[in-house]
Amino acid sequence: MQTKDFQKRSLMRIFLSYFKPHLRLFLLDMLCALLVAFIDLAFPLVTRSALYQLLPDKRYETFFIVMAVLVVSYVLRSVLQFVIAYWGHTFGIRVEADIRRDLFSHLQTLSFRYYDNNRTGQLMSRLTSDLFEITELAHHGPEDLFTSILTVIGAIIIMFTVQWKLALVVCLMFPICMTVIILRRRKMSKVSKMVKQRTAGINADIESSLSGFRTSKAFANEGAEFDKFLHSNEHFKVSKREFHKEMGIFHAMMEFFTSILHVVVIAIGGWLIMKDQMDYRDIITFSLYIGTFVTPIRKMTTLSEMLANGFAGLNRFAEVMRTEPEIQDLPDAEELTDVRGDLRLEHVDFSYKEELPVLRDVSLDVRAGETIAVVGPSGGGKTTLCQLIPRFYEVSGGAIYVDGRDIRRVTQRSLRSNVGIVQQDVFLFADTVLENIRYGRPDASFEEVVEAAKRAEIYDDIMQMPEGFDTYVGERGTLLSGGQKQRISIARIFLKNPPILILDEATSALDSITEAKIQRAFDELAKGRTTLIIAHRLSTIHAANRVIVVADGVIREQGTREELLSRNGVFAQLYRTQSLVEGSL
Repeated sequence: MQTKDFQKRSLMRIFLSYFKPHLRLFLLDMLCALLVAFIDLAFPLVTRSALYQLLPDKRYETFFIVMAVLVVSYVLRSVLQFVIAYWGHTFGIRVEADIRRDLFSHLQTLSFRYYDNNRTGQLMSRLTSDLFEITELAHHGPEDLFTSILTVIGAIIIMFTVQWKLALVVCLMFPICMTVIILRRRKMSKVSKMVKQRTAGINADIESSLSGFRTSKAFANEGAEFDKFLHSNEHFKVSKREFHKEMGIFHAMMEFFTSILHVVVIAIGGWLIMKDQMDYRDIITFSLYIGTFVTPIRKMTTLSEMLANGFAGLNRFAEVMRTEPEIQDLPDAEELTDVRGDLRLEHVDFSYKEELPVLRDVSLDVRAGETIAVVGPSGGGKTTLCQLIPRFYEVSGGAIYVDGRDIRRVTQRSLRSNVGIVQQDVFLFADTVLENIRYGRPDASFEEVVEAAKRAEIYDDIMQMPEGFDTYVGERGTLLSGGQKQRISIARIFLKNPPILILDEATSALDSITEAKIQRAFDELAKGRTTLIIAHRLSTIHAANRVIVVADGVIREQGTREELLSRNGVFAQLYRTQSLVEGSL
C-alpha cells in the first residue's frame, strides 16, 4: 500500500489487509478453533444424554463407547489446540514481519527533517514492542472473537431447548456483562495509548543514555544520567499503574458477573425443580453450559485488553505510515545517468524552520571536474549547502541542477548514486571492516575492497588488526581510532567512485602525516571529478580551483585562494586567524 492508501483506510481495513497473503494459515487457525468450539458445546449434551438415557436404561456398553468417543474427541481437541498455538502464532508472526517490513521501508523514504524531529528510541519502540502487540491481536483477536460468539450463541440455543425460563435469565444477564466489557474497554484503550507513548519515551531516553555513556563517564555524570532514567522510569510506572488500575476494575467486575451466573443458575434452577418444572439432570447440564458460557466471556475480557493494546500499537504504526515523505520522486522522474558533474545553484533559499533562514539567494556554478573549497565561520551554512545537492533536504526556493537537469526531476536513488559524501561525523555499522568498506558498493569484490583500503591509506592498519578485514569494529566503530574510522569512510568513497564528491572535513580526525597521504589520494581521486571540500582548516584546500566563502547564509566571496587573500575580506581574516593559532602551537 502507498501512503495515500494508509491515509484513506480505517485502522481495521489496514489491519485486515495484512491477512490476505497468509489467508490459508488464517483459515486453518479459524477451522481448528471452530472444531474446538463444537467439541466444547457437545460435551454437556453428551453428558445430559448419558444421564437421561444410557445410565437409567443400563446401556453400559453404549455408555463406555460414548466415553471412548469423548476421549478421542479430547485427544483431537489437544491436536487442534497445538495447531492453533503453533500455526496460529506463525500466522501472527508473519503478519508482524510484513508490517515491520513496510514500516522500515517507509521509514527509509522519510527525509532527514523527520529524523531531526523524532528520537531514535521512539522509532525503535514502534518497530518492536508496538508490533508485538499487533501480533497478539492478529493471532488471538479474530480466533477468540469468532469462537466466543459461536460458543455463546450455541450454548444459549441449547440452553433454551433444555429449560427456556432459566435460559432467559442467563440471556438477561449477558447484555449487562457485555456492556461492562465495552465501557471498560474504551477506558483501557485510552490508558493503553498513554502507556505506549510513555514506553516509547523511556526507550528513547535509554537509547540516548546508552549511546552517550562514554560522554557521561568522561564528565563523571553517571549520577545525573541515572536521575534522568529514574525520572522517566517513574513516569512509566505511574502510567502503567493507571492501566493496571483500569484493568483491575475490569477484571473484578467480570469475575463478579461470571461467578454470579453459577449462583443464579443453581438458585433459579432449584426453584424450578421445587415446582416440578425442571429435572436435576437438566440443572447439571445447565451448570456445564454455564462453564462453557463463562469461558468465552473470560476470553472477551482478555480480548478487550488485547484490543486496547493492539489497536494502540496499530494506531502508532498507521501514524507513521500516513506520514508523507517530505521529499518524493515525481511520477515522471528520470534516471540520472552518464553524469559529467556540472553543478548549478540558482537563487537557492533554505530554512529548517520558516522563521530561521539558513541560506538566502545562493547562486553558484561549478564546472565538471572543478574542485571547489567551501569555507566560512561555523554555522554559516556550508554543510547545509552541500546537503542540498544530494537532496537530503528540499530547497525552500530556487533550484539545483546537475548537468543542466533539475535534481527534483530525477530519482533520488540515481542522484545519490552519483554523489559521494565523506561526512565530518563518521558512522560505521556494527560489522566487520570488510562490510563497512563494501557499503560503498555492496557488489564489490574483495580485491576491489583491498584496493580502496590501500588508496585510503588504511590497508596497513587493517593488516595489523586481529582478524584483518574480518575484524569487528564495534558499535559505531568504537573499537577503532578516530583516524581509522575516518579512513574507512574514505575507502567507501574510493570504492563507490562517484563523479561528484562532497568532502565534509573528511580529514579532520587524522594526524598530519596521514592527512598528507590522504590529501594526495584525494587529489588523485578528484581528477576529472567535481569536488566540493567543506573545510575549516584552510591548509587542506591548496588543490582547490576556487574558494567560496559562506557566511550568514550567503556567499560572501569567491575566487582563487590568492585572489581572496589579496581582497583582505572574510577569507583573509579567517586565514590570518588560523595562521596565528597554528603559529602559536
